[in-house]
Formats: sequence, structure tokens, C-alpha cells
Amino acid sequence: MSTSTTTPIVELREYNLFPEHVVPYTKATTEASSLRKKLLPLRSFSFPETGGRLNVATHLYYFEGGFEERNERRKAMGTTPEWKTYLKSVKPYMIDQTSSIFVEASFIQSMDGVCGLKPGNIENMFTDDDSPESIIELRRYQLKLGYDTVPKFLELYKAGLPSKFYAAGTDPTTKLVTLLYSEVGQLNEVIEVWKHGSTNAMEKSRVAARGADEWKNSIAEIANLANVFTNTIHKPLSFSPL
Repeated sequence: MSTSTTTPIVELREYNLFPEHVVPYTKATTEASSLRKKLLPLRSFSFPETGGRLNVATHLYYFEGGFEERNERRKAMGTTPEWKTYLKSVKPYMIDQTSSIFVEASFIQSMDGVCGLKPGNIENMFTDDDSPESIIELRRYQLKLGYDTVPKFLELYKAGLPSKFYAAGTDPTTKLVTLLYSEVGQLNEVIEVWKHGSTNAMEKSRVAARGADEWKNSIAEIANLANVFTNTIHKPLSFSPL
């Protein structure tokens, strides 16, 4: 694949499924998971359980070689007989599909306690705390228009984040996976991806964060930058790296 030195990108793909077809789609997708991982740099595959639209197959891919790598990999998929057979079997289950391109915040890879999506990071960080109760939390901000809105958000977020990590009472299974901002698709969107050992762990960590003064100050200012904020809880499928 490509050895391009361009900025890595993250692709978020969301497939809206007919409710009655979620089970057969999940079965076929799980059976084809090894092929998917061979063809694409999968980071997460999950379904929302609460907090928004249900029955949405939600998957993240990290292309270290940027658009060039993505284009090469997707071209190769189109010529792979096994993949074409899989697609033919699952397309009737889908209502629609969306794809958006994000970039990982630059400080993610250098901040202690954050996973990031580079190859090997997820596998190394979550080896010891996988549990059937584990959940993925997606926190999505639709920011106001403006060229400086996203940079301001990232600056405020970075300033307050350490205090949230070290707030007394934070559950040890709560970890920030990544922070992404949109490049192609709905612009000025920012997504936090968290992993928690359970919904109880998530709530415990939320309560602890309310006592972190620097984090509260950052969020108060971030609130002035956002038009809409949504929060969804996802359950990863068995083959999902995250």
C-alpha cells in the first residue's frame, strides 16, 4: 500500500439498516470480518444502543497514508471476488450509507492516557480490560461556522483534559480513544471517542469530571462554540479492535 507522508485521515462510515435485517447483517459481517481487516485498517465497528438513531452500523478506519492509501485500498476491494460476494449479500439490508472524513487532533498521539488510532495503539491499550460490558461512547459537537472555531475548541479541550483524566473517582476503565474533527462531510464537527468498562464506569467518570475545575472551565467556553451536542452509547461487535 501507499507510503505517502500526507496527513493521516479517519473515515467514519454509517450504514442505516432496516431493523428486521440487523441480525442477518451482523452475522454476515462478522463472518466476513477477517476479510474486512485484511482489506481495510479497521479501528472500530459498533452499533448504537441509546442516545440517537438505532440500527446504524458505525465503523471507523484509520488511513495512515491519507487519501492516497484510502483510494488504493478501496480500489483493491472492488476487485476482490470475496468482498463483492459479501457486499451483494448485505446491500439489501441497508437503507442508506454515509461516509465522512476526519483528522485526529494533533495532541492526541503525544498526550499520556490517550490511545489514538495509529496502528497497534488500540490493541496495546485495551488488552487487559476487555469485557462483555465494555461500551464505546461517541460525543459529537456541531460547532458554529468560522475558520477559527475548531482550533479554539481544540485549544480549550487540550487545556482542560488532564484535569478530567486525574479527577478523583474516575473509573480506571475509562479511556479517551481519540478526538477527531471533520475534513470532508459536515464541516466543523468534532467527535470524542471514549471507551468504558461498563455504563456504570461511564457514569462514575462523568460524576468525577464535574469536580475537575479546569475541565469545567474549558467546557463552559466550549459550550459557546457549539450549536448542537449529541451523545450516543455504542456496543462493539466481537471482531472490533476497539
